[in-house]
Amino acid sequence: MPKNARLALAVALLTATTTVTATTATTASAAPVTAPPITAPASAAPVAGPTALADDPCLGQCHDIVPPGQSGNATLADILAHKVFGTRPAHSADQLGKYDALASGHKGLTNAQLTNFFNDASFGVPANQVESTISPRADVTIVRDKLIGMPHITGTTRSGTQFGAGYAAAQDRLWLMDLFRHLGRGQLSGFAGGAEGNRVLEQSFVKQIAYTEADLQAQIDRVAAQGDRGRQAFQDVTDYLQGVNAYITQAIANRNFPGEYVLTGHADAITNWNDIQPFKATDLVAIAAVVGGLFGAGGGGEVQNALVRLAAQNKYGAEAGDRVWRSFRARNDPEATLTLHDGQRFPYATEPANPKGVALPDGGVVTPEPIVYDQTTSSARQSTVDTPDDLKALEGIFADGVLPKDLLSRPRGMSNAVAISGAHTTTGNPIAVWGPQTGYFAPQLLMLQELNGPGLRARGVSFAGVNMYVQLGRGLDYSWSATSSGQDITDTYAVELCEPNGQPTANSAHYLLRGQCVPMERLERKNAWKSTVADPTPAGSYTLVVYRTKYGLVQSRAKVGGKFVAYTALRSTYLREVDPIIGFQEFNDPGAITSAQAFQRAAERVGYAFNWFYADANDIAYFNSGLNPVRKADVDPDLPVKAEQAYEWQNWNPDDNSAAYTAFAQHPQSVNQDFYVSWNNKQALDHSSGGYGMSSVHRGDLLDKRVRALIANGAKVDRAAVTKAVAEAGLADLRAERVLPEVLRVLGTVADADLAPTVQKLRAWVTSGSLRTETSKGSKVYAHADAIRALDAWWPLLVDAQFRPGLGDALNSALVGALQVDEAPSDPRGVQQHKGSAFQYGWWGFAQKDLRAVLGDQVAGPLGAKYCGGGDLARCRQVLLDSLRRAIAVPATTTYPGDDSCAAGDQWCADSIVHRAMGGITQDKITWQNRPTYQQVVQFPSRRSASVFGSAHSVEVFRNDVEWASLRAK
Repeated sequence: MPKNARLALAVALLTATTTVTATTATTASAAPVTAPPITAPASAAPVAGPTALADDPCLGQCHDIVPPGQSGNATLADILAHKVFGTRPAHSADQLGKYDALASGHKGLTNAQLTNFFNDASFGVPANQVESTISPRADVTIVRDKLIGMPHITGTTRSGTQFGAGYAAAQDRLWLMDLFRHLGRGQLSGFAGGAEGNRVLEQSFVKQIAYTEADLQAQIDRVAAQGDRGRQAFQDVTDYLQGVNAYITQAIANRNFPGEYVLTGHADAITNWNDIQPFKATDLVAIAAVVGGLFGAGGGGEVQNALVRLAAQNKYGAEAGDRVWRSFRARNDPEATLTLHDGQRFPYATEPANPKGVALPDGGVVTPEPIVYDQTTSSARQSTVDTPDDLKALEGIFADGVLPKDLLSRPRGMSNAVAISGAHTTTGNPIAVWGPQTGYFAPQLLMLQELNGPGLRARGVSFAGVNMYVQLGRGLDYSWSATSSGQDITDTYAVELCEPNGQPTANSAHYLLRGQCVPMERLERKNAWKSTVADPTPAGSYTLVVYRTKYGLVQSRAKVGGKFVAYTALRSTYLREVDPIIGFQEFNDPGAITSAQAFQRAAERVGYAFNWFYADANDIAYFNSGLNPVRKADVDPDLPVKAEQAYEWQNWNPDDNSAAYTAFAQHPQSVNQDFYVSWNNKQALDHSSGGYGMSSVHRGDLLDKRVRALIANGAKVDRAAVTKAVAEAGLADLRAERVLPEVLRVLGTVADADLAPTVQKLRAWVTSGSLRTETSKGSKVYAHADAIRALDAWWPLLVDAQFRPGLGDALNSALVGALQVDEAPSDPRGVQQHKGSAFQYGWWGFAQKDLRAVLGDQVAGPLGAKYCGGGDLARCRQVLLDSLRRAIAVPATTTYPGDDSCAAGDQWCADSIVHRAMGGITQDKITWQNRPTYQQVVQFPSRRSASVFGSAHSVEVFRNDVEWASLRAK
C-alpha cells in the first residue's frame, strides 16, 4: 500500500475509534476531540484524588500561569481535526485567555480578582476538582485537575515520584522532547525534515554546543560522582527515564503517540511501525545544553567589541577612539538601573588599566568559520509527495521548520522579577511577582507540574525533558524565580594556527597549545532528510562540521600580528551542562531550603548565568549565579586575547575545562533589601553584564520607577498593587517613557503646520503614560495609535540622523553590529516578529544621554562626544525635525509590513503575540504585553509547621521513604 494511502487510512481509523491512554490506572480519562467526525470517548468517573494540603503555608495566596495550556501532545486525528475544524485537544489552550486578559484587566485589580488572570497555585487538588487519576506504577499517582489539566505527582517512594515526573512529561511533551534531544546533537533536520528553518537552527546551536556522545556521557558520570547529592541526581535521572520510556511503550502499543511522528515519517499509524526511540541519559544532557545555550550563557562578543574599538580608533585616533568606545560599551555606567541599589559593589569582568595579550584582527578583517559541507539539496520548496485529498489540510505544515530558525539568534532575556520586603506590605509578608520569559510556543517550552515525594515538594514549571525537578516555582513555604543575567562566562581566544610539517595557512587544522602543534578535533554530524506530507522540502543531505580546540569551538578566522589565528569561544559551562542539577535538586527539597541563606547556597550550585530571587513569609533574597572564571589581572574580558598560558583563566585545565571560579562572597547577593527589580539589567556596581546597553535607559527602569512610586512615603502595598505595577510596565513603550520627553524638550514649540499635529499627539501620549494599550478590551485598536505609529517609524530614522554624521559610516555600522538600534514590539527589521518580548536591545540610553548633553544637563558617564547636530542645540533640533518629517511620510504598510499572520498596516496585529507552532496545533493571537511567559504572584502568610517539616530534616532524612510516609501521615 503506498505510504500516503496508509496515512489516509490511518486518519480514517483514528477518527472512528476511541483514543485511550494505557496505564495501570485507577482511572484514565482521555482528552476528547469535540468536532465531528471524531467520536469523543466516554469518560469514566474519576476516583477522588488527594485533597489540597490543609497546612499549605501559602493559604491560597500563591498564583501562577503559563500559556497556552498544559497539553502539548496531539494525535494525528487531533491535528487533522484542528486543521479542518479548528478544534484543539483538551487543556491545550485553556490558560491563554486568562493570560491575555491581564493587559486590559489590570487597571482596577484587587486581590480577589487575581484568580481571573492566574491559576491557584496551591498544593494538591480538591476532591471535586479531580479530572483523572492514574498510577503508572504502584508507588506513584498522577492526578490531573479539571481546571488546567496539570499533573500533580505523588510518590510513596522517591523513585516512584521521579518515574511519575518522566511519565507525565512524555504524556504532555513527547514530540517536543524528541525535537530538542535531536537539536542538542545537531541532528534536527535529519529527524524533522530539511526545511531551511531546521537547518539554520541546528547550525546556530552546533556552533555553541557541539559534543560527542562520549562528552555527553562523561557529563553524566561526573555528576554521579559528586557525593550523595550527585548519586541521588543520577538515580533520579534513571527513574525519570524509566517513566518517559514506559509512556512511550504504552503509547506505541495503543497507537496514541503524537501525530507529528506520522507526518514526519517516523511512524505508520496502520501497521504501527515506528522508530520512536527510548530516551537515555545522554539525551537529557543534549536537552540541557540547548536550554543553557538559550538562557544561561553570557559573553562571547569579544570579536565584535574588537571591531567597534578598531573603528573608533580609526575615526578618532587611538586615545580618543578608546574613550569613545568605552563610553558606548557602558561597562560601568553610573546611571544604570541596578538590582542591588544600596551601594553594594561586586567587581567582576572589570577592565584592567594596562591590558595584555589583546588580539585584535589585522585590518578588522574576520572570516566566519563555515560549518556546512557536502550539501546535496536545493533550498527550493517543491512537493515530491502525492498528498491524498483527506490530508491536504496537513500538507506543508512544517515547511518552514518545526522550530523557529531564530531561536538562538536573539537571546531570550526578557524574564523579570519584582520582590518587595514585608516592611512595605499591608500584611508584613513579602510579595513577589516574577517569572521567566522563554518565548511563546505551541506547545510551550515550559510545563507545569507538582512533585510530592521523599525530598521533593514543589510546584511550578520546568523545561520539558529535564523536568526531574521544578526549576522555577514554589516550594513548601517559599518561592523562587530567575532572570538571565548575561555576565561574561564566555571568552574568545585567538588560537595561533600551525602545521606539523610546513607553514600554516588560513585554513590550517592544527594549532599551538602551550607550545605544541596539535590537531583540532573535527566534530561532525551527517544529516539526511526526505520529503514528507508535513515538509515537502526535496530530499537531501549535508554534513555539519565544527572544529574544536582545547580553547573552545572555532567561530572565525583572522590574522593577528601577521599570524593566522582561529578565534574560539570558550564557555565556562561547556562540558558542564548538567552540573546545575544539584542546585535544582536542593530547590525542590524542603529539608535543604530552610532559609534565604540556604537558598543562596543552593543557587550557587547553578553554573549558568542567572539572577535568582527568593521569597518566604519573612524574607526576600537575591543571588547571581554563574561559573565565573577567575581571569588574570591584566586580561581584558571584553576583547579577544592570545591563546597563551599567560592569558588563560587561573588554574585552567585544558583537559576538562575546569578553572578557578569566583567565590560565593564575590557573587552579587543580598537578603532583605527594601525591594529587588530585575529585567536583565545591571546587577550591581562594578559588575559587568557582558553586553552593551546597560546605560542610562534600560527596560529595568520601567519596573524600578513603578515600585519606588508604590512604596514612596511609607505606603503599604498588596499583591494586586504589585501585579498591577508589573503589568503596566509590561505595556509601556520604553522609548516613549524614557527618551521621548528629552526629544520633545529639544523640539520645544513646533510651529510647522505639517509637524505640529504629530508632535502634539506624541506629547499627549507621553502625558497619558506612554502605554501601548487598546482603546477597549478586544478592540484591536490602540489608544494614541497615531503617536505610536509615528514613533515606530521615527525611532530608527531619529537615531541614524542623530549619530551617523558624527560617528561616520564605519563606526556607526560597527556599533549597530554590536547593539541593534531598536526592538519595538512589531520589530519589522528584526529576525523574529510577534515574539512578545521588546525593548531588550536598543540605543535608547545612547540617544537620551546625547540629547541631555546637548541640552546642557549634567550627565554622569557621558558619551565620548556630542553627536546630535554636532552638539549644537539649534542644529540638533533641526536634525530631529527633518527626521520626523521623513517618518511621517512612511506608509503604515511599511512600518507594519504584512506577514503570514497579519495584513500590512495593521498596527495591533503587527504587535500581537503569536505562539510559534512546534507541532501540529496552532494558537490564536493575543495582544502584546512585555511579560514573563510563566508568571507567579506569591505572598506567604505563614511558614511550615515544625511538627511536619522541621528545619532539622536533612536531605538524608528526606531520602528515607519510610519516614516520608510517616511525615505525610501526620
